[in-house]
Parts: sequence; structure tokens; C-alpha cells
Amino acid sequence: MSNTLQTDKFFYDNKIVKWFAYATILWGLVGMLVGVLAAFQLVFPVLNLNTAETTFGRVRPVHTNAVIFAFVGNGIFMGVYYSLQRLLKARMFSDFLSKLHFWGWQLIIVLAAVSLLAGYTTGKEYAELEWPIDILITLIWVVFGVNMFGTIIKRRERHLYVAIWFYIATFVTVAMLHIVNSWEIPFSAFKSYSWYAGVQDALVQWWYGHNAVAFFLTTPYLGIMYYFLPKIANRPVYSYRLSIIHFWALIFIYIWAGPHHLLYTALPDWAQSLGTVFSVMLIAPSWGGMLNGLLTLRGAWDKVREDVVLKFLVVAVTAYGMATFEGPMLSLKNVNAISHFTDWTIAHVHVGALGWNGFLTFGVLYWLIPRIFKTNLYSQKMANWHFWIGTLGIVFYAVPMYWAGFMQSLAWKEFTAEGQLKYQFMETVTQMRPFYMMRGIGGVLFLLGAIMMTYNLIKTVRQGKAENDEAAEAAPLSKVYEDHGSHHWHRWIERRPVQMMVFSLVLVAIGGLIEIVPTFMIKSNIPTITSVKPYTPLELQGRDIYVREGCYTCHSQMVRPFRSEVARYGEYSKAGEFIYDHPFQWGSKRTGPDLARVGGKYPDSWHFNHMYEPSSMSPGSIMPAYTWLFENEIDTAITPAKIRAMQTLGVPYEEGYDAKANADLMAQAEKVKGNLAKDNIQVKSNKEIVALIAYLQRIGTDIKLEQKTTASAN
Repeated sequence: MSNTLQTDKFFYDNKIVKWFAYATILWGLVGMLVGVLAAFQLVFPVLNLNTAETTFGRVRPVHTNAVIFAFVGNGIFMGVYYSLQRLLKARMFSDFLSKLHFWGWQLIIVLAAVSLLAGYTTGKEYAELEWPIDILITLIWVVFGVNMFGTIIKRRERHLYVAIWFYIATFVTVAMLHIVNSWEIPFSAFKSYSWYAGVQDALVQWWYGHNAVAFFLTTPYLGIMYYFLPKIANRPVYSYRLSIIHFWALIFIYIWAGPHHLLYTALPDWAQSLGTVFSVMLIAPSWGGMLNGLLTLRGAWDKVREDVVLKFLVVAVTAYGMATFEGPMLSLKNVNAISHFTDWTIAHVHVGALGWNGFLTFGVLYWLIPRIFKTNLYSQKMANWHFWIGTLGIVFYAVPMYWAGFMQSLAWKEFTAEGQLKYQFMETVTQMRPFYMMRGIGGVLFLLGAIMMTYNLIKTVRQGKAENDEAAEAAPLSKVYEDHGSHHWHRWIERRPVQMMVFSLVLVAIGGLIEIVPTFMIKSNIPTITSVKPYTPLELQGRDIYVREGCYTCHSQMVRPFRSEVARYGEYSKAGEFIYDHPFQWGSKRTGPDLARVGGKYPDSWHFNHMYEPSSMSPGSIMPAYTWLFENEIDTAITPAKIRAMQTLGVPYEEGYDAKANADLMAQAEKVKGNLAKDNIQVKSNKEIVALIAYLQRIGTDIKLEQKTTASAN
């Protein structure tokens, strides 16, 4: 047909891909280096450097945000901007939007690092960034979406390839997750309280947290896998039909699985059960995608042995399979009872992060950079060394953490023949240090491999010349004709990106609505406890200091209904205890003991000395000292704004209480000062340590009061 010969000439934008590739490498090194520091801080507490900005509680969120949103985030955009143009046979919709997206995302990363180190955090894992940055993330994400859909609309390829399906689902779902979970009320220029409280906040957070893994660390990388793996192997995708099942089943089922992070907690049982059921179902589409990737290489295994890029990709897809088998397994209640709060979870997460995200990113970088710069990779031998050192790093990281997780759980649960707990918590902490050391060595090996890759790619760049605008030509969409034979039914939606976006949004919204809405609409899901009262102004200030210092990264506040936990910590936690907690503080890891019942357990002087020099109260402690709390003064100027924000959130402070809150704050602070003076400790009542002690002494005491009241009534 003559009209099929009419083609448009245009240029692919490789410059934006190159920029995102550079950013991926840079932030990858930074994120891994910070991760190594955090790992060794648990072995050598001196590495906390006795400064507020370098403690584990502030460094750890910097590491997670740097790896997830800086390293993987830039890796996503690198892969999307390269593959999208070629799959659609079109340059990106707007060069200006591409640049705005790039520089906006880098600004977010820098602001995130600075603010987290400065102590500005929401206290919600993977969503720690405060409200001004949340707004900026939303705006830049919209820029990305407009640029992507603008490119799709002006495409020269009628059907959307499977990779683009995953990109579309990623965009709409991440937008939904971010907006819902980041709903907060500011009380200052840089601080806010979560709109949700307690059980509701926990459910929304882990609906977000699990699906941040699903729709930021997984679905866009599956799209990248579906493009780059067949491209590099020069093989067609194994099964088109399996791709369809993989995509639609995955995005529908994944969104329901968040509650499996909250098994045996105060979350209603029905929500926990839903999370478990859908988590187990999740293994089917996940392994369908893994098999689709690996079977694409059928007949090409000789090439895999020769091509280092394919080695990285094969290990990445295998790690994806391992992580997506283990995730459903960990959602089983009998397994979760062992794994939760232990380092088993840390091992599980890093098999996915290092193996799936890390190795896939490395493989794509090794393939992309030489093509953009029209040259060969500087050293295949060095890349092979990177592969084996990186693989060894994953093994050294994961195996000790699995072992440590089993050890922790068994030790925490073990009783003597007389029915007493066999081990004190601190005994398990000291036993962990060799495992943490091995984990740190594994991190160093992984970082060393990334440094080798960086050197290799720098040399590659220097020996070539970038083709920033790559010439291409293709027939315009109006000239693309199909034959009139039969086609698979799914072709209909592959031609309609807007409908695909809407259907994807509907599918992912169903699970969230069914799980979250009842906890807000049905009062019986969160039964109240009459003795639970709002925090006093001093306790509220202390709680905010607790959040600021990242104490939730090491301590949980959730006693599960197990004999061992009740014996160790006290009465198991109830949903009604947390109705004034904005945000919730249940935690996800017990590097230190649970604090849900710590109130009244020790005198004020114990907490004072423990915060100044932890090992003086707990020999062998790996907790950093918080000496600045003894120098910093409580910011009483912000107290009225905090009270007003809490009133807006429904906390029943009396009308006008903001005007007299500071008077109550100072009165309670004087009592704490007096208690310390009885033990010959002199401190000014306006110091932050006083507020923190007040909060620690409050935790869990409301439920104790309820028990005493019930007992006296009987």
C-alpha cells in the first residue's frame, strides 16, 4: 500500500535518559553508602557520632528514601523515558516537561535528605516527608503523567505494548496512594499531623507502604523488564496471554495485601484476614510474570552465559520470584508470628531491593550507556566482577539476617521449665551483633560492585560521544493499518490509553475502599476505652520529639496477644488505646524492646540516664545517646498551634485550651523536674528531655487505669 511508505522523521530524546541514568548512579552510591553507615551503627554505636543529624533514627529514613525514591525512582524514569519513546515511535511530548520532571525530582531528593536529617518527619515509614515536599511530589508526578500521556496520545504505534500498561498503572496508583496517605494537617511551615489516628492511620499507612513496594518498586520495573529483557536477548516475550493475566491480576490483587503487615495487631480481624487471603493469591500473578520473563530466554541460555547484562537480568527476575514467593508466605499468620518485628523481614525486603531493583537497574545501565554514547562497554571483565561481587554481597547480607530473624523470634518466645521467659531482651541484642557485622560486610560488597560499575561507565562515556537526539522515522498513526483478520479481545483496550488508565484506577481503588472505609464508617471496628484521654501539652511535645528522633525505627508500640509478649511487656494492645495517636507508632522492627507498656515501668531518673548514656542503664545497648535533648529547650511557642491542629482532628481538648496549654505544660514539667531532683538530678524544666520523659511515662498507662477501675468496680 502506497500510504504505508509515507513516514515521519523525528528524533528520540536520549539526553533526558542520560540525565536520569547519571542521577540513578549518583543517588545509588549515596543511598548504599548511607545504608552501610546505618548497618554498622548497629554494631558500633559510636558511629552515631553523638550528633542529632547522624543518629540511626534519622539516617535510616534517609537510606530508605534515597534507595527507593532516588536510586530506584531515577532508574524508573530512565527506563520509562527510553522505552516509551521507542514503543510509541514518538519523541517525548515536551522537552520542557522532561527537564522540569528531572530537576523537580532531584530537588525533592535533596529536600528529603536535608529535612529528614534535620528531624522533619511524619513518622510514617516510606512516607516520612513533610507536607511541603508532599505537595511538590504531587506536582512533579503530575508533570510526569502529563508528559507520558501526551506522548501516548501523539504516538505512531496503534497498540500499547505490555510495558506501557504497567507504566500507566504505576502512574495512577502511586498518585492515589500518595494523596490518600499524605492527607495531613499542618501546624507550622514544616510540620504536620496525620489526618488519621491509631488503627485507621496504621491501615492507611500499610495500604500505602505495601503498595509503595508494589507500584513503585515492582510494577514500573516489570514494565522495564518486559521491554529490556526481550530487547537484550533478542527474543519475543514468551506469552502474550500470560502478560495480560499477569498485568490485570497483579494490579487488582496487590492493592488488598497491605493489612498483612498488621497481623496480630489491634487492626480488626476481618481486615487482617482479607490481607492474608489476597497476599496468598498474589503468588499466582507474580510468578506468572517471573516465568514469562525467564521463559523469554528459552533457547538463549548460551547467550546468558556470555552476556553479563543478561546475567544481571536473570538474577533480578529470579530475586523477584523469590521475594514474591516469600511475601505471601510471610502473610500466613503462623509464619508472621515468627517473622514480624524480626530481621527476617529485613532480609526479605533486601532480596527484592538488592536483587530485583538493584540488579535490574545495573543491567539496564550497562546496556543503555554504551548505546547512548555509540561505543562499547569499557570493560566486560570488570562488569563480570561486579556481577559476582554484587551477588556475593546479597548472600552475605540476606543469609545472616534470615538466621538472625529466626534466632530473635525463638529467643523472644522461649520459656524455662518453670514458666519464666528464658532470655532478657538485651541478651538477644548482644547476640545479634555478629549477624549485623556480616550484614554490613554484605552491604560493603554490594557498594563496592556499584563503585566498580560507576568507574566502568565513566570510562565508557569518555571513550564515546553522546547521541542526544537519535534520528528515527515511522509512519504516522493515521497511516498505520491493520489487517482485517481476527484479533485477541484485549487488543481493544490496548488502543485506548485513557480507558486503560480509568480501568486500572477502578481496579486498584476497589481493594482500598473495601478495606479502609469500614474502619471509618463502622464505629465497632474501633471500640473506645473511657480511660483513654488526650495527651497533655507536655506529653504531646514529648511525643513529637520521639517521632522527630525516629524512635519508631527501632521500637514498636504494639503488644501482640502472645503468651511471650504479654509476659515480657504486659497486657496486649487494644484498638481504643490509639485514638489520639497522630500518627500511629506501632513500628515494624524491634531492634529495641516494645514500649507499649513502658509508662510507669521505670522512674524518671532511669529514663534521664538512659537517654544520656544508654549503656549505663542497659549494658551492651546499641542505642545512641541523645545528649542534645538535655540542651535543647521545648518550643513552647508552637504549643497552641499543636493543640488547635489536634482539635481540628477531633481530639477533645476544651474550647480555648490552646491559650492555657503552656501553663499546664510548665506545671507538669515542674513535677518531672521534682521527681528527678529526688534522685539528685538537676535539670531545667524547659528542656526537651523533660517532655520526652513525660511522654514515655504516659505510654500504655491509660489501659492500666481502665484495668484498675474495672477491678475496683468488681
